[in-house]
Amino acid sequence: MRREWIKDLGLTLVVLLAQSGPFLFAQRIDPEPWTFLDYLPVLWACMPVFFRRYQPALCVFISALGVGAYGVISHGPAQPIWYGALVCMYTVAYQSPRIQRLATLAITGLGMLIVIGSINTAIRELATWSAAYALGTLGRTRKEAAITAQAQATQLATERERTRIARDLHDILGHAFSLMVVQAESGAAIARQDPARAEKTFDAISAAGREAMTQLRETVGTLRETPSLSNIDSLVLKLKHAGLVANLVVRGEPRQLPDEVQLAAYRVVQEALTNVVKHARAKKVEVIMDWRPESLEMSIVDDGVGNTESEGGHGLLGIRERVAAVGGRVDVGPCASGAGFKVKTVFA
Repeated sequence: MRREWIKDLGLTLVVLLAQSGPFLFAQRIDPEPWTFLDYLPVLWACMPVFFRRYQPALCVFISALGVGAYGVISHGPAQPIWYGALVCMYTVAYQSPRIQRLATLAITGLGMLIVIGSINTAIRELATWSAAYALGTLGRTRKEAAITAQAQATQLATERERTRIARDLHDILGHAFSLMVVQAESGAAIARQDPARAEKTFDAISAAGREAMTQLRETVGTLRETPSLSNIDSLVLKLKHAGLVANLVVRGEPRQLPDEVQLAAYRVVQEALTNVVKHARAKKVEVIMDWRPESLEMSIVDDGVGNTESEGGHGLLGIRERVAAVGGRVDVGPCASGAGFKVKTVFA
């Protein structure tokens, strides 16, 4: 607020100085000096600039009255341009409501045609004031466009954030619950045959639930600490606890990737392994991280019956969206041998 006050004061002084120019450089025909009465309409026409933000239309009319008074009570030098009135007219076009803008424009134009005796002078003044109004309209249009663009950007960012959180919730809970269901279903049968092994199975169920709760808290807390490629081995280890033969194969020399790429790669592996547990009825799964000179190729391969999830399901759809969001490529489908299913992603 204070900064705006200083700006308004500075602009008012600049306008007043420019309007006072003819008094400083012009000379009267008679030897008498300019009087305060000659200068009073100039102050009258310039002072509304300071208050124009609050009542722009009223300031235009007050300034216009000062312009008219200059021709009636003053014997001052000719004023080619009335800067204060033009600044107020600009402000009307820039910030006033539509009805006020139109009313001000109509009353000002009509007043000029009535008061100004010379038609040429009236046309010149109308053109000058219309130019100020046009500049104000241009500024208002740009401001409105910027506000609209900012609102759209905010809405898009909000939608992306909602989608991201929805994916994370799906990946975290879907993976954990799938493992828990599989282990719980096999736990009862194992308990009758091998109580010691059954205890490990139920410990794995408990661990999966606790980890799901931990990751869920991180997600609700805006995911300040996100998983990375270094956490993929823990996903593979969970499948081993679930009774599958699961292996992690790393080829090439690992290197640092952007956080968003590491998170996307982790979620892809998590979702692919979840699909293996839920759909594939596989006995073996292999996660391959192939570090190339300019890319990272990741493959999740199982020996099951294939993924029966539809292409439009949340799992595969989420994988495609995550990979595309970081500029990667994804290919899903049956293995070349005809047995099993493969999810392959490439991150540049």
